[in-house]
Amino acid sequence: MERFELQSNVRGGAGKGVARKLREEGRLPAVLYGRREAPVGLSLAEMDVRNILRKHPDSAIVDLTVDGPGGGSMNAIIRDVQRHPASGRILHVDLQRIALDEQIRVEVHVEVRGTPAGVKEQSGVLEHGTRTLNVMTLPTDIPDAIVVDVSALRIHDSIRISDVSAAYPKIQFLDDPDTTLATVIPPIVEAVVAPTEAAVAEPELIRKPGAEGEEGEEGASAAGGKGAAPAKAAPAKEEKKEKK
Repeated sequence: MERFELQSNVRGGAGKGVARKLREEGRLPAVLYGRREAPVGLSLAEMDVRNILRKHPDSAIVDLTVDGPGGGSMNAIIRDVQRHPASGRILHVDLQRIALDEQIRVEVHVEVRGTPAGVKEQSGVLEHGTRTLNVMTLPTDIPDAIVVDVSALRIHDSIRISDVSAAYPKIQFLDDPDTTLATVIPPIVEAVVAPTEAAVAEPELIRKPGAEGEEGEEGASAAGGKGAAPAKAAPAKEEKKEKK
């Protein structure tokens, strides 16, 4: 594993005001702890930290130089990086003292490589399992990533920790050996719902009450308007003869 040079200064004081002033100067507040020694507040150049994290975002090992009271040179690991939730800017760094000849517990990123045969030939879908693994190893034996080659996977095939552990003999895996790292599942097919008999039946035409009679009257009226014979006058009633 690559090691990085990192220079730091002992910082006096703590709190939000001190941290804000450091960031305005392009530096970051940090704390160094571990190996039964008292924690020490440090400041780091923000650009140096960003360059290290760009190359090794997880558990980077550094050769740390501390300038100031109680300073010196030592090995440390970047244990935690706090970032602003919106901007992602680095806010604080935790460093832990280590010895290169003593095993430590770290998280290692899982890197999936290749395109599964089950995806290319069977239209399957690749699903990733856990993204990081907990391991015990010497600082100098920490891998950049646990590489998982998925090229041979077909549908329903999986790769577990037990399948890759032999490739890393200097590492003790702490997670369940049956933990899935990658698997290929069948293609997802959306179910087509067939229309019901009621849905495909033609809607029944419903007439308003009285519509049929009105239509008949209108038809009769229209028929009487053209070429219809005039109606005969009702016969006049005979006048009653007056009795004399």
